Amino acid sequence: MTKILDGRKISAEIRDELKQKIRSLKEKGTIPGLAGILVGEDESSSTYIRLKEKAGEEIGIYSEIVKLPENTTQEHLLKEIDRLNLDAKIHGIFIQLPLPKHIIESKALTSISPDKDVDGFHPMNVGKAWLGQEAFLPATPSGIYEILIRYGYNNFKGKNVVIVNVDNLVGKPLASIFAQEDVGANVTLCHPSTPSLSDYTRRADILVVSVNKPKFINADMVKEGVIAIDFGASYIEDPTYKMKRRLVGDIDFEGVKEKAEAITPVPGGVGPMTITMLLCNTIKAAEIMHHIQS
Repeated sequence: MTKILDGRKISAEIRDELKQKIRSLKEKGTIPGLAGILVGEDESSSTYIRLKEKAGEEIGIYSEIVKLPENTTQEHLLKEIDRLNLDAKIHGIFIQLPLPKHIIESKALTSISPDKDVDGFHPMNVGKAWLGQEAFLPATPSGIYEILIRYGYNNFKGKNVVIVNVDNLVGKPLASIFAQEDVGANVTLCHPSTPSLSDYTRRADILVVSVNKPKFINADMVKEGVIAIDFGASYIEDPTYKMKRRLVGDIDFEGVKEKAEAITPVPGGVGPMTITMLLCNTIKAAEIMHHIQS
């Protein structure tokens, strides 16, 4: 029977573990602090940053959200980042993306201190990750790897890992995890537009897809026994569904499930792990800053 990789369950387990870590930190006089920066009034961004704030507060993290108007200048944003870099009660900083077009995203992200870069976007953290050194990794790839490990998939030696995504949020940082010598996987990064994409996906022992195209991967494109990880998110019209629109992933779940050894659902798979892994990085940053071993 196909194993459903339940991200909600794993996320809840990790948050319980984080609460214990936070209690231990507080006993040593440290309260982990997480600051988020929101520029503009994008509805989705506003909702998501509130979820991060709420999740942090629920497990005992001090949260601070800096809300800046849409017309904020690059200079003012950098001053806010610098202020948070110097704030001793803040251990982690993230910028809610996307930023307004007049702001240079790369300049903003690289202005965050690498020691507080809990999103793992600073070039120093990116470089360290590829070198196999201690670094903050983006939440989504960290969450994917954690789901696999906690479901007992911890032997990747010689396994073919195919990632249909090449961006800086998922594809590249996930490849940096699997490509390490001690992990030992064979990693292939594929652009979604790759001709004969199925030639690659059918070779995958572990297939990760993140393109936001409903049913982009069907059963004919995978082999028997694949472990399928779906980080797609699209709404489709469904008159039989209560809300008339239903959230689906990039993988044809019902079709691929018949061939897969394990598969993540959408919703309820990788998604719940993203905020949780951000909280993990915040606590890790606090431990490193105060020389505390968990």
